[in-house]
Amino acid sequence: MNEMLKEKLKKLPHSPGVYFHKDKSGEIIYVGKAAVLKNRVRQYFQNKDDADPKTKALVADIYDTDWIETESETDALFLESEMIKRYMPKYNVLLRDDKSQIYIRLNMKDEWPFVSFTRNPLDDNAEYFGPYYSSYAIKKALRFLRRTFPYYIKPHKETDRPNLDAHLGLEPHDMSSSEYHKILRSLTSYIKGNRTQIIKELERDMKDAAILQEFETAAKIRNRLRNLYELKKRIMFGDKEFISISKDVALNDIIELFSIKKLPRRIEGYDVSHMGGTNVVASMVVFTNGVSDRTEYRKFKTTNQTNNDFLNMRDTIYRRFSANNLNSWGKPDLVLIDGGKGQLASAIKAIEENDIAKRIPIIGLAKKHEEIIISVEYSNVLINDEKLKLLGGYKIQSDGFISIELPNNTHIIKLLQRIRDESHRFAVSYHTVLKRKHQTESVLDSIPGIGPKTKKTLLKKYGSIKSVKESSYQDLVNLIGPQKASTIESYLKK
Repeated sequence: MNEMLKEKLKKLPHSPGVYFHKDKSGEIIYVGKAAVLKNRVRQYFQNKDDADPKTKALVADIYDTDWIETESETDALFLESEMIKRYMPKYNVLLRDDKSQIYIRLNMKDEWPFVSFTRNPLDDNAEYFGPYYSSYAIKKALRFLRRTFPYYIKPHKETDRPNLDAHLGLEPHDMSSSEYHKILRSLTSYIKGNRTQIIKELERDMKDAAILQEFETAAKIRNRLRNLYELKKRIMFGDKEFISISKDVALNDIIELFSIKKLPRRIEGYDVSHMGGTNVVASMVVFTNGVSDRTEYRKFKTTNQTNNDFLNMRDTIYRRFSANNLNSWGKPDLVLIDGGKGQLASAIKAIEENDIAKRIPIIGLAKKHEEIIISVEYSNVLINDEKLKLLGGYKIQSDGFISIELPNNTHIIKLLQRIRDESHRFAVSYHTVLKRKHQTESVLDSIPGIGPKTKKTLLKKYGSIKSVKESSYQDLVNLIGPQKASTIESYLKK
């Protein structure tokens, strides 16, 4: 360990956070989280003989270490996950077994929603919280939360008998669906970081129950408050991270390279997905303070179902920056288009038609060589040649556009790639859902005598055409009657 790093480690705080190990070139080679930064980071440089070969190789490469403090351990979980996906440090790949993110899933539209975990969020109208990198830590946090906000962990029917979890107060018991939904709204509010508001509401409800002499209800709320205070001592839960933006190298490099006047706190990324001009959709993903903010994501069905990416991108951007959407969603500080000159030109045409939006910086990222594309005429983005040279990049101007190439290990490229890849994933996910839905609809719609109500009944019961085909004739009779069952039998099974 060099003397500079030795002195730096003395300043490590006792708070939770995320740390970044770097090599001599300044490249981030490992990202980790810590409940107590001082204890965790110093462990790397102690008891080297007990470490495995991969950890020894990591420690040998560490030249410098930086860190970011967070409000809680769970905030650190989320931030760690985002930073690993952005920087893709080589030792995270070597040292980690669990490389998948995990999300909390909750569908509030169900009569009796249940909380579950998934690694693959779907476009199914459910709410997803995350992503989080450590499944163990997230599940542990939710177990603590369940004592305060009882919830189901699997599908529930009103006819189900109370089980052990219900008797322990971990599942709702003797309450209506609306009362259960109220508890879940408190749970999601707490996950989003509204801890103080939830505590005030519980204290108010407890006092109101006591005034009405509903002492049993007041006692239950009192117990929930106690659990909440106990939870506060163990772990502070939050869906969003509270990173100090001044320490985010990528955001500051963006300001300098593109001569942007304000810090890009909100960056929006856009992509279009379709198959031969059918089921054409577009995505809008949002990164707040350099980190994905899934609650702000939006999706679009384009008005022109055509195999023209330029027209589809223009339609999407025009709709995004309509007066209503600007009022509802606010303005981004930077727009990133997934595509090259054509897509960027189409987006600029749409954005310039709005007086409020036309001052927003907008750039493109072409997949082939990971080139950053900017428009010469669109004056909201101006290249700082000194910064470009300092980053080891160069530019080429042609046809009214400037193509910028930066080394793939620069912080800017890693952040823009992360946003671009997320917008692509979200667009493809939505396109896939629509494609499957239309495939199912086309099969059922072609069967005479099978109307929307019967179709809904079949899909609710079986979920897919394949399951309907595999069902027995008697099951279909019991569900939709003998006449329609025979029709289904003749069309699907033969």
